[in-house]
Amino acid sequence: MQTVDWLWLLHPVLAVVVIYPLLGQVLRLALQTRRRRLEHSKDPATVGRDHADLGRLLSGAVVLGVLVALVVVIATSKPLAEFAGGPSRLGLLSLVVVGTTAAFAALWRARDSVYRASFAMLTWAGLIGLGLQGEVYRLSDNPFQLAFWQSHFWGGIGLCGLLLLSLASKPEIYRSLRWRRLHVSANVLAAVVFLAQGISGPRDLLEIPLNWQKPAIYSCNFETQQCPASQP
Repeated sequence: MQTVDWLWLLHPVLAVVVIYPLLGQVLRLALQTRRRRLEHSKDPATVGRDHADLGRLLSGAVVLGVLVALVVVIATSKPLAEFAGGPSRLGLLSLVVVGTTAAFAALWRARDSVYRASFAMLTWAGLIGLGLQGEVYRLSDNPFQLAFWQSHFWGGIGLCGLLLLSLASKPEIYRSLRWRRLHVSANVLAAVVFLAQGISGPRDLLEIPLNWQKPAIYSCNFETQQCPASQP
């Protein structure tokens, strides 16, 4: 494996080592919190606070993981000297990365509801903008095609949107029953998307060749599943 191949592993490593273990803890605490609220169970009084704190970390880890994946894919698609669009496009994309990171950091600290909503939308828009670059592999951009719903990229973008919504609306969730119900519904959907991402991620890893193998692999015809005869 070359250095670029190790960089491509950063995203799945973050998912396996950080994101999915956090997800398990967040789901467990969510069930305990709901049980304590509805059934007056003997679960510790701190489960609600622990659920919120770990959910916040989970949101940060997912946004960071997606941002790392997009930066690596765009930056390593070609040597920098051959970067499509030249220095001007590279500089513009670098500003988007910095802006997205700054918006998420601001969301992390914002208190006012208008600021929280604005920074959440800016973070999500930045991720979408980076993801729509030509270097990023997507099965389809058409939501009326099945391939769109099977795409690991769009699943990750949708997941970021759901988690950013939960992060931005944390005070409202504490105060309002309607917001709590929305939070539960959004996170049931997020759990389903997490499951789908756990399937589509390994699928995509199987389809991505090592850097030195790409010229040979991409010379194949993917529709007929045939490759040129190997050289003796």
